[in-house]
Amino acid sequence: MPNSATPTHCPYCALQCGMNLTPGADGTEGVVVVTERADFPVNRGALCGKGRTAPAVLSSRVRLTSPLVRRAGNLEPASWDEALDRIAEGLTRTRTEHGPDACGVFGGGGLTNEKAYLLGKFARIVLGTSQIDYNGRFCMSSAAAAGMKAFGLDRGLPFPLEDIPRTGCVVLVGSNLAETMPPALRYLTELKENGGKLIVIDPRRTRTAEQADLHLSPRPGTDLALALGLLHLIVAEGRTDEEYIRERTSGWEEARAAAMAHWPEYVERITGVSVPELREAVRLFCEPEHAMVLTARGPEQQSKGTDTVGAWINLTLATGRAGRPLSGYGCLTGQGNGQGGREHGQKADQLPGYRKLVDPEARRHVAEVWGVDPDSLPGPGRSAYELLDALGGDIKSLLLMGSNPVVSAPRAAHIEDRIRSLDFLAVCDVVLSETAELADVVLPVTQWAEETGTTTNLEGRVLLRRRAITPPDGVRSDLEVMHELADRLGVEKGFSTDAEEVFEELRRASAGGPADYSGITYRRLAEENGVFWPCPAPTTEAGPAPSVEVHPGTPRLFLDRFATEDGRARFVPVSHRAAAEEPDAEYPVLLTTGRVVAQYQSGAQTRRVDELNAAAPGPFVELHPRLAERLGATEGDPVAVVSRRGRAVAPARITTTIRPDTVFMPFHWPGEGRANTLTNPALDPTSRMPEFKTCAVRVEVVGK
Repeated sequence: MPNSATPTHCPYCALQCGMNLTPGADGTEGVVVVTERADFPVNRGALCGKGRTAPAVLSSRVRLTSPLVRRAGNLEPASWDEALDRIAEGLTRTRTEHGPDACGVFGGGGLTNEKAYLLGKFARIVLGTSQIDYNGRFCMSSAAAAGMKAFGLDRGLPFPLEDIPRTGCVVLVGSNLAETMPPALRYLTELKENGGKLIVIDPRRTRTAEQADLHLSPRPGTDLALALGLLHLIVAEGRTDEEYIRERTSGWEEARAAAMAHWPEYVERITGVSVPELREAVRLFCEPEHAMVLTARGPEQQSKGTDTVGAWINLTLATGRAGRPLSGYGCLTGQGNGQGGREHGQKADQLPGYRKLVDPEARRHVAEVWGVDPDSLPGPGRSAYELLDALGGDIKSLLLMGSNPVVSAPRAAHIEDRIRSLDFLAVCDVVLSETAELADVVLPVTQWAEETGTTTNLEGRVLLRRRAITPPDGVRSDLEVMHELADRLGVEKGFSTDAEEVFEELRRASAGGPADYSGITYRRLAEENGVFWPCPAPTTEAGPAPSVEVHPGTPRLFLDRFATEDGRARFVPVSHRAAAEEPDAEYPVLLTTGRVVAQYQSGAQTRRVDELNAAAPGPFVELHPRLAERLGATEGDPVAVVSRRGRAVAPARITTTIRPDTVFMPFHWPGEGRANTLTNPALDPTSRMPEFKTCAVRVEVVGK
């Protein structure tokens, strides 16, 4: 490759920060140098430590460079032909003996749009299985479900990040941007510099909460009651926008009646947030002309996450903010391609273009692009946790790409047991993750800097990641893997190894769907620094019209109408209910989980970077001094956190920034300190999101 800078994007979170990559001086080991790329508007050159050190995982010292197959109980190097043959044989044996739905497929929110698209196609027309889902189900599925109910469309942010500093007030619910998306913190800093107000809602006083004009610290699992209490006050104080409600919404009477049952003193008892704080939040939110509510995993990763997000959306509708400039509701997507990853078919109930798998017209359109009979497409399958829970039972074999559920899934020890019980497991990954260590076959695949493909960031901006270096010998792309497996399984066409060719097919498959990419091309992405969907292709009665002026993309949604049949946003009446698991005499403390700035998701990649490990070397348990005193714990003592599902041990970190009734653990580590050993897989009835954010535990000092 030429020794020149390649403009591309970070492999980690949904900001998809722009960066330049230049091959290292000796051109070996896949090492590249990251430099600032100030022309990309999302991060304007700024990068966090994970982004700066991302090239460390490209080194052959830490990544996989040869297929591995299990022989006599051990994973040993093998040729690509042997590894692919074993996978094909394992999947064929399962289909023959147990039927196609005995084959499971599990994807990831870090896969490019092309990979996610082809993985869904592979599952449905090569394996013929309905059993496909992905770890993005654990990311923002509750926000997606609530957005679909209210607006008729799910796109994380319906406006670009650049609008945030220009609004009058931001309510940030369950997000610690300073640690999860550090370059995005500048938008909140600029908001305050411009005179806007920031309200942060989090059980912990995080680095982000330190920036707030008002920090509300509710008990974990009570965000729904908090939102309802605020809406009650908005109504009682006459702060609703009646003209907007009348002209642009439906369902207000029912939603208002539900909110009025949550009077402030009642909400104070549930949440621990005082009535004066509730009133101050209403004042800060309602007084400016413009305001936004942004949610993240805090309110979403609950067994009532869809209703909780819906309650926050109701606030924006009641005050006339949604679908207006510099205002509205948005979700801060977590994973790098969490948005695009669910739009194009690796989710259990969806087809490309965010089409519903149960819609006959959607099935007809996609089947025509794929050249198959619509009736041959399987129906919806299990959601992510339900799929993992079925491993070794109904599902006998699993093909897994870009995920590490042994660390990241709720009730992780149980999921690890289910994975071990499989007849056959194949994993495609960059590193030998904790899940890959259990596989029968492991395939080493290319990384972000070694391949070209598209992702869709939290704004709905479709981006082009460019190949900057050549991958090591022995490493192939996921697209090549699917091509080779499809060929071995009897499907010789339809699985290109060229990313742009796959994207061209994705454009056709998405055309006319809610997430319409048909007007987007690689050339446009390169020239325009990304394009916001929906972006339909120009057409005439005769079909595509390439000479017609192209669609500009849609940075701001809903300004004229919402994506519902009547163009109106829908209020959804919701009421508070308790978490699936509340504290009791045996488990008297609440556990909440989250991330730290120097690690990412299951840590499979970041834990291999020396600089990041130095900053965050291992798990810990954050607890309040009052709880620590009651337990007899001192700073650094090993403490055991015990739930109904298991036990985790990590050093105590004593701090006044957490509620006395709550402990916090980051979830990036395996082994004894694995936080997800403890978490509750209770599912939201709509989104099927597990309740990561709250469960009942007891805390014990080890050895005392």
